[in-house]
Amino acid sequence: MNKQFFSTSEIAEMLNVSRITVFNRIKNGQIKAEKIGRNYVVPAESVTPFLQDYVSESDKKNIKKLVDRAFAEYGETIKRLGDA
Repeated sequence: MNKQFFSTSEIAEMLNVSRITVFNRIKNGQIKAEKIGRNYVVPAESVTPFLQDYVSESDKKNIKKLVDRAFAEYGETIKRLGDA
């Protein structure tokens, strides 16, 4: 990342959430931000940690589908490996 700061709009886009959600997370301390004038900015060094911890709802659904499909196809084999 070559930027020093990200706007709340950019963070909202990264997380696929609304700007209001970003403001709420800033207020709750989940996202570290600095206030410059009337606007909040998020330092670049604090972006990576919360992006690593964040999994969107659509990603969660896709992961669940893949896990369910894997268990449907390989469930018996997985059980046998677990018993070994």
